Amino acid sequence: MSLFWRIFLLNAAVLVAAVLLLLGPVTVSTPVLLVEALVIGVGLVVMLVANAVLLRIGLAPLARLTRAMTSADLLRPGSRAAVAGPGEMAELITTYNTMLERLEAERATSSALALSAQEAERQRIAQELHDEVGQTLTAVLLHLKRTADQVPEPLREELRQVQETTRGGLDEIRRIARRLRPGVLEELGLHSALRALSAEFTAPGLTVRHHISPGLPELDDKQELVVYRVAQESLTNTARHAGARSVDLRLEPGPNGAVDLVVRDDGAGLGGAPEGSGIQGMRERALLIDAGLTLGPSADGGTEVRLRVPATEGSTV
Repeated sequence: MSLFWRIFLLNAAVLVAAVLLLLGPVTVSTPVLLVEALVIGVGLVVMLVANAVLLRIGLAPLARLTRAMTSADLLRPGSRAAVAGPGEMAELITTYNTMLERLEAERATSSALALSAQEAERQRIAQELHDEVGQTLTAVLLHLKRTADQVPEPLREELRQVQETTRGGLDEIRRIARRLRPGVLEELGLHSALRALSAEFTAPGLTVRHHISPGLPELDDKQELVVYRVAQESLTNTARHAGARSVDLRLEPGPNGAVDLVVRDDGAGLGGAPEGSGIQGMRERALLIDAGLTLGPSADGGTEVRLRVPATEGSTV
């Protein structure tokens, strides 16, 4: 029976009961007696309660669907509203679940295209920084060296300071290019890339320790890139916002042949701050490889980021 007919028949039953009371032995005097007022009042209350209870039961699946729609998050796929209720209600919930599945699939496809374009743009910019800006600064350094050897002694020290400033800018350009395009990942693999990443973020006041378990299942190129980018973003967030003194970066076996990346710090923790674009980007990358990403407090009171990657079939490394 449809929701319309259920509500219509419910209200019809209440009205019929009221008419039967009027046509029955119940009479109303003028002025109204106390007993008659009590009978009418009790009858009205009973009808209202019955109407409310029946409506509550009939509309309960709709309330559950509303809660499910409010809590739906395309970056945390998989949650569905329980199909319950009669006829139209069950059909409505099923239609919503189907729509949510389609939206998640479309979001995953669009995110994959966007991230692929982002990686291509990163590679292009890194190449231009290396080929254009890097070579230009290298030529400037050589020219400054030749000039410093020819100028009088009072100007030589100033030119050497300019040389050091230029050399520092060149080193920074190279670091930016490495972050944009993880060449070590392509050339030496994930394990070496994570070790290099740990060394890169180690600085005065922040120690990054890494541990890579032996015999891990082999990951494909896309999975390795996601693991590297999540580790990179986690360490970047820690260095910029956490105020941590130490970070543990671990690559270890997970349940059912999975591979877990764990980045754990002793900083200030997440608190009640909303997720920024960095964390949302990590979630989108995790969805590309059907991985699970969780963020929460660590044992040291800081933050723990855990990426669980389902391993591809193949030999261990």
